[in-house]
Amino acid sequence: MKQALKYLIVFVAIQFVTTFVVTLVWLMAGGESLNQAMTHILQGTGELTAPMLITVQAAFSIVVMIVFLWRKWCVVSNHYLSTWPWAVFFWAAVASLGTLVPSEIFLELVPMKDVNSEMLVEMMSSRWGYLAIGIIAPLVEELVFRGAILRSLLRSLDRHWAAIVVSALLFALVHLNPAQMPHAFCLGLLLGWMYYRTHSVIPGIIVHWVNNTAAYVLFNILPNAEDFRLIDLWGGSPLHIGMAVVFSLLIFIPAVVQLHLNMKR
Repeated sequence: MKQALKYLIVFVAIQFVTTFVVTLVWLMAGGESLNQAMTHILQGTGELTAPMLITVQAAFSIVVMIVFLWRKWCVVSNHYLSTWPWAVFFWAAVASLGTLVPSEIFLELVPMKDVNSEMLVEMMSSRWGYLAIGIIAPLVEELVFRGAILRSLLRSLDRHWAAIVVSALLFALVHLNPAQMPHAFCLGLLLGWMYYRTHSVIPGIIVHWVNNTAAYVLFNILPNAEDFRLIDLWGGSPLHIGMAVVFSLLIFIPAVVQLHLNMKR
């Protein structure tokens, strides 16, 4: 347990330090003095632009990967790929799609404070934002939260489901955004179970990638995506909303069954 907490603290510390340094350099390169840049960062009044946010995410992710791979806190190999687990990859993608509608409807019916909406809108609106959201985030977060944190918890806790739940909880909390936490926790349970069954982060990366890619694509194709509500699509009809949830479950449940049948250690 202590080892898992250490990994989490290092992850958060790298994120904080890298964000601070990159933002400081970015603002100074834009013509601000050191004192002005420091003041804007500490007061949270600096202008958030997509290029800056993407640069911060890329720098932070590179540092995290270097540290975790260098310290061998997560193990990377091609052993799982050599088993040709293409059915697992396919059903992992399908399962991820099946979580989207129920999660979004829950957030709309039980609204929670969204503290990162401005940052997400900036990144989602940029083509390069997909690099940070759809590619970098799934890779780095799976290496850290499943490849390091969950792997450590599975060794230290007697019950594997306890380890999966704890890792999912940490995964949700580290997002620091109440609006994202319920979906992150539920997705973390699925990702943790897949890692436990396969001891590979690759199926989780597939799920994470599909989830983030779908969010990015929908944001960019829907009109007024910032204010779009899924329940308005069906006129707020409880019957239609319920049917949408049932349809999603008819995608998700068979996918989970197929994963259970196809996943091997």
